[in-house]
Amino acid sequence: MLTKTHTKFIKSLQLKKFRQKEGLFIVEGAKNTLELLNSSYKIKDLIVTEAFLKKFQLELNNANVEPIIIKEKELSGLGTFQSNTDALVVAYDQIPQTYKSKGFDLVLDDIRDPGNLGTIIRLADWYGIKNIICSETTAEFYNPKVISASMGSIFRTNLYRKDLKEFLSENKHKKIYGALLEGLNVHQVKFEANGLLVIGNESHGIHPELISLIKDRITIPKIGEAESLNAAMATAIICDNVFRNH
Repeated sequence: MLTKTHTKFIKSLQLKKFRQKEGLFIVEGAKNTLELLNSSYKIKDLIVTEAFLKKFQLELNNANVEPIIIKEKELSGLGTFQSNTDALVVAYDQIPQTYKSKGFDLVLDDIRDPGNLGTIIRLADWYGIKNIICSETTAEFYNPKVISASMGSIFRTNLYRKDLKEFLSENKHKKIYGALLEGLNVHQVKFEANGLLVIGNESHGIHPELISLIKDRITIPKIGEAESLNAAMATAIICDNVFRNH
């Protein structure tokens, strides 16, 4: 049973300032809850409906936390998604501090849109990219829209928040590629396995102070009449070319 105080606390985690203050975030829905249960993230509260408990009893037994059973109507009012009738988890954040290179990694410069960030995380997981290094102005990792768009991939990906000028300077021994309007045709680039791909802001691209640190400027050739591609679409196209011959 949830008390009024507990309910109020969980609802407060819908706001960024409380998530950051408490070091906690919420995960909603069956898919993301099950992905979280299979990850290394630690759980504070596991709140489920009776139907979800019966369907996933085995998975919930491995959670090392006693589930709180509530009615669907009560659950849908706890989080940000009113369509959630399965589960909600309050989990502890775990942003790694020490970067450990694991092959080809993504660097995101000022990606503001949570949906774009979540989709890029999902793309990285699809292509086996383990590390995503984000600028300090990139969207909050545990924004509910980021988690939802990632479809559970956020729990299999290492997310870092860094000063990108400093980070790229420290890793200049790696091949640094940057997605720009002018550069080598991405279809003709032979990517190195141990590289970094920099993706810029949705509207303004990569910050000028970072461009001087980029060794290889690449572009996606425009054939039709579309004005632009969003950051997630551009990342998908480039990643497909990175791993095409792997």
